[in-house]
Amino acid sequence: MRSISTVPDLILMNARIFTVDDEHSWAQAIAIRKHRVVALGNDDEILALAGPDTQRIDAGGRLVLPGLCDAHIHFLDWSLGLNEVQLAGCTSKAEMLAQIAARVDTTPPGVWITGRGWNESRWGEVRFPTADDLDSVAGADHPAIFWRSDMHAAVANRAAMRIAGIDERTPDPPGGLIERDGAGRPNGIFKELAIGLVSRHIDKVDGANLEQALQEGMATLHRLGVTAIHDQRMKDHDDGPRALGAYRRLQEVGQLQLRINCNVAAHDLPHLAGLGLRSGFGDDSIRLGHVKVFTDGSLGSRTAWMLEPFVKLSPDEADNRGVWITPPEQMAAEFRRATELGFPISVHAIGDRANRVCLDIFEELADAGLAQPIPHRIEHVQTIHPDDLPRLAGLDITASVQPIHATDDMDSADLLLGPRGAHTYNFRSLIAAGTRLAFGSDAPVANPNPMLGIHAALCRQRVERMKQPSWYADERISLEQAIRAYTIDAARAAGWERSIGSLAVGKRADLIMLDRNLFEVASAGVTGDEIATTEVLLTIFDGQIVYESA
Repeated sequence: MRSISTVPDLILMNARIFTVDDEHSWAQAIAIRKHRVVALGNDDEILALAGPDTQRIDAGGRLVLPGLCDAHIHFLDWSLGLNEVQLAGCTSKAEMLAQIAARVDTTPPGVWITGRGWNESRWGEVRFPTADDLDSVAGADHPAIFWRSDMHAAVANRAAMRIAGIDERTPDPPGGLIERDGAGRPNGIFKELAIGLVSRHIDKVDGANLEQALQEGMATLHRLGVTAIHDQRMKDHDDGPRALGAYRRLQEVGQLQLRINCNVAAHDLPHLAGLGLRSGFGDDSIRLGHVKVFTDGSLGSRTAWMLEPFVKLSPDEADNRGVWITPPEQMAAEFRRATELGFPISVHAIGDRANRVCLDIFEELADAGLAQPIPHRIEHVQTIHPDDLPRLAGLDITASVQPIHATDDMDSADLLLGPRGAHTYNFRSLIAAGTRLAFGSDAPVANPNPMLGIHAALCRQRVERMKQPSWYADERISLEQAIRAYTIDAARAAGWERSIGSLAVGKRADLIMLDRNLFEVASAGVTGDEIATTEVLLTIFDGQIVYESA
């Protein structure tokens, strides 16, 4: 038995506890006092520690894991978006427009209508919806904008463009693209940094409603077994400070029941450095993380920066290798500056050229002796040339990947990359090369349910297509590898591995209990949707029950 001598507040017994420690050990019972794990062992050993006031929970032989960590989420966006028009389930443009029309009917004139999640590839189309489409259901009285599922493209109606002052004379902003019709007029489609030309005019949510939205978001994550996140939303000039302020206010009143690692923007570095702040500043509730930098766009929006052109969708289409969002010279300067000031880098890179350029810069930092105790990370690593796999591992860079993207984007990858799709979302190859994975969802881009992520990593199939062959089946990984990517390796990516990520004496008491044993399901052969439909029965955060299934 591993223990600290003290009377526990809570004992969870008769469980199958996978601790995710380095020995791959299991336990039957766990004891918690205040906020920490004080003992692990068998039922008899742990129950012997109980006092008269110790709460006892019988797990009924169910699987218990450490609390899960979403290593890539835009928490403010996602929480606020829970009340927006949800378009992810639409199977046609007509269905998308019908949902928007229904919201128009209940929205007062002049109030913005927003939503997200549309994906033309799921409609069997290659063309994006346009302002003409939106104007047919949301006319002059309702400014409206709707983000594509990848959040790298959006479509706005003409009422929104009028408010934003956008017309044929409006130039493309650096790092962004305004699509236009044959006469040069904006057609409502905005890509990358051009989206901000419209979105910055959306009315901001006030402080009280913002905090309420964040609390609703936390409650939803608890139901999904998530107790920690790496928040990618700190990068924006306005939304980052608003979110950080809201987190702090919730913490002050004891209502922040989520661990948040906050990534920051390069433009904030002078202020942070002036205060003497570095990555890791904070506590086990809120802490400063990495500096977030963007290299390129996304696959579905055809803005990922590629070594070779995308497959042409029409004979007259020009070669398209995507775009870079941040010029490489500027990226190199930002990487060096951040590292010198004590911040590791978190860089968005989708295309194979984007990933190669990032590795080139990281190698320059390593050659200059600029090391960090917390590893640098590349967000997404969606398409990487096989020659670059050993480079990534050799630099000890974390691959922050989102397994559900593999199944969400497989049709787009086949369409836009052809045979090069074999080099996308290659999780098994990354692990085989020696790279650690940290799993996340990228919500609101994708569903934050980790069980869907585990299903995607193990099966490489959409839940609704389970009878079809796995997409590049040789890139499937094991259940234990997937769990590690959602727990200890996600914690390690934030420098949090001493506090969370596994169940061990002295660590924070964050844990979940599931309605089925995933190891039994996996060992029997992954079939049907048993993993994807797994539900969380109990979530304990910091020693307190924050969710219990009815």
